Amino acid sequence: MKARIAPLAAADIDSVCRLARTIWQSTYPALISQGQIDFMLADRYAPATLRAQFDEPLHAWRVATVADQVTGFAHAMMDGADCKLDKLYVHPDSQRQGIGGTLLAAIRDWARQHAARRLLLQVNRGNTPAIAAYQKYGFRIVESRVFDIGNGFVMDDYVMEQLQ
Repeated sequence: MKARIAPLAAADIDSVCRLARTIWQSTYPALISQGQIDFMLADRYAPATLRAQFDEPLHAWRVATVADQVTGFAHAMMDGADCKLDKLYVHPDSQRQGIGGTLLAAIRDWARQHAARRLLLQVNRGNTPAIAAYQKYGFRIVESRVFDIGNGFVMDDYVMEQLQ
């Protein structure tokens, strides 16, 4: 079934927050602690956080729906001449069906409209399925970094880029 991609609507915010929790609980327990998962979800997926980014012209949220269910989402932001793909997630039951690629294409289009010279992203170094997927879409690893995110937690990530 084909996903419909659209800008985030106010009515989608709670669904995106719930979906993020489902995806993170499925993906990250093998990579980071439950405490860090809870901290990052509270920090990055609180409804108020999404609402604050909702009308920001340098932020783009895209939502994928299948049969009226939110199955994936992406968030990007402009940072000077670069576009940072900050989030790209698809429900585990809907992965490998082209939804992630379709969301990525929508973000890529938005980045081009904003004259981005490249797309950047960070991915956990242990998340080999995501790394492989990003490489399939033309991203390459350019750096390995540890980011202090507060509360005693770090993100041990690869920085990947795709030239526009």
